[in-house]
Amino acid sequence: MKKKILIAILIVIVIAIAVIGYFVLNDMIQEGKLKKEIIDLNQLSNAENIDMDAINDRLNRTVTTGDYAIVENSCKSYLRENFNNIIQIAEILNDEKLTTLLTVENYQSDGKNFTESKNYITTTRTILEDCKTKYTEFLTEDKAMSYINNKGLDSYYIDLYKKEFVGDMDSIPKDNTVENSIDEIIEILNTSEEVLNLLSENQDTWEIQGENIAFSNKELSNKYDELINSL
Repeated sequence: MKKKILIAILIVIVIAIAVIGYFVLNDMIQEGKLKKEIIDLNQLSNAENIDMDAINDRLNRTVTTGDYAIVENSCKSYLRENFNNIIQIAEILNDEKLTTLLTVENYQSDGKNFTESKNYITTTRTILEDCKTKYTEFLTEDKAMSYINNKGLDSYYIDLYKKEFVGDMDSIPKDNTVENSIDEIIEILNTSEEVLNLLSENQDTWEIQGENIAFSNKELSNKYDELINSL
């Protein structure tokens, strides 16, 4: 009888060890997949020629399971929203319409009230200001951590997210290149708006002659030239 009890105990111990070993091994595999996915995304994001198709393929998949999948998807949600914001900024900065607002062609097609052009300026400026705020927020640790907080995870997984993905973001030297570029475009929009307001408020003092704009009022002509030269 004692032998039977001993054998039963040994079997339970072996099964327990096997189960524990399985979960430990599975955790190691899942954590390895998570770390590799983060490394691969980091390399794709910092490549000289960024391949957004390859990045999106990574962002739209989940290679881990369980709590590791929650960590993985938190990382990718942050990156996805960050990328979308940056792409929106880039699209506006490269919008050809910015360079045509103060052309004779636009004066002829949208003058003399410039309703469409003014609406474009107002909308674009609002979007840029919002994108700039978001861009700055995305570079903070608080913003990055907000994607993992309140997910019901043990501290181990939250610490893993911070260590492998977030790091010490607040200690990274500040680069204002993007914000400065946005500010420059907003300034161009503001000046363009001043020019169009000047023209729409003084419709009887100017006309298009060939490829140029001509004024009958010297003071308004000087003001127009001053604004154009400030761009």
